[in-house]
Amino acid sequence: MNNVKLPLDVEFYEDIRLIVWRPRGLVNKVAVNKIITVLGELETALKEPFNRFSDTVAADAVDLNFEYIIHVSLYRRSFYGKRPPIKSAILATDATLIHYGKVHALLTQGSPINARVFQDRKEAAQWLGVPIAILLADANQHQ
Repeated sequence: MNNVKLPLDVEFYEDIRLIVWRPRGLVNKVAVNKIITVLGELETALKEPFNRFSDTVAADAVDLNFEYIIHVSLYRRSFYGKRPPIKSAILATDATLIHYGKVHALLTQGSPINARVFQDRKEAAQWLGVPIAILLADANQHQ
């Protein structure tokens, strides 16, 4: 973990095995590629699996397309391989991000990546089995 440099919009809670990504502004290929790189580095460096929480509520705009989402989902499914199961909660209120999250969840079905889209932090926290305070930690500063 010490060798992995986390971007400002990413936090890793080692004690509860959770990575939190909170993109701001524009969610585009650059932003998604950055978090995919971080995930890959952590998955390679760490022995234990960890869950994911993507809080997209502070995103102002989306510049992605279905072809890219399909590519990313299939890449993540392949890269993650036969590692232990993990949960990936996507908090989204933007209709486009909700649709993209659902496509990702559909394309990772049958793999160890169990992705779900939420519109409520409390439900996401319950599903992930983490304290709601963790999912609220940064959100209150940017509303």
